[in-house]
Amino acid sequence: MVSNSQLVTIKGTRDGLTLHLNDQCSFKSIVNELEQKLSMNGLDHDEPMIRVTIQLGKRYLSNQQQEALREVIRERQNLVVESIDSEVITKEEALAWKEDTEITPVVRTIRSGQVVETRGDMLLIGDVNPGGEVLATGNIFIMGSMRGMAHAGIHGDNKAIVAASYMKPNQLRIADQLSQAPNYESEGVYMSCGFIDAGEGDIRIAPLHEVTRRRPDLASFERRMLNG
Repeated sequence: MVSNSQLVTIKGTRDGLTLHLNDQCSFKSIVNELEQKLSMNGLDHDEPMIRVTIQLGKRYLSNQQQEALREVIRERQNLVVESIDSEVITKEEALAWKEDTEITPVVRTIRSGQVVETRGDMLLIGDVNPGGEVLATGNIFIMGSMRGMAHAGIHGDNKAIVAASYMKPNQLRIADQLSQAPNYESEGVYMSCGFIDAGEGDIRIAPLHEVTRRRPDLASFERRMLNG
């Protein structure tokens, strides 16, 4: 049995407070312990707002339970919950994550007026002709010529990329960034990739070897291809 002193651990950080909640006891016990500890730690209401991060461990909370935690903390006028983090997710969330990280192969030529959209990463084996459009919530990999419009990270993923065997697009979009005329030569660029430059904040076109150096996490694409 877990002792009350171990149910809630409060640690101060540079960014505020972190609450570690024991994941081996009842939710009611957690709430009671949290109310007691917050009431014991007297805070001056004139102090600036303090951000609170809640770590649940291997505990899952419903939206109603999360709101109950927020309410307990809101009673302290200078505390505000910034995030509630858990190591577990629901089956529905797991399925959504799987869809967002899957690679969808498309084998065709995207002609003028045609639009192809996928969830997760797109692997296009074919060309995107002028006037054609490809969109994905993740990355877009084109084994062919990119001459139309590509929009990667359409739900706001600014780490998404567009890679192509030959790059001369009408337009590139990544998340909410738009590039009408990327920095490539008039003849286009072979084996290149478009991405948002963290330093400049706009879309850059660079050789693939530079992109893999800047984005080592793209190695997961290779692992998924080998294991898929």
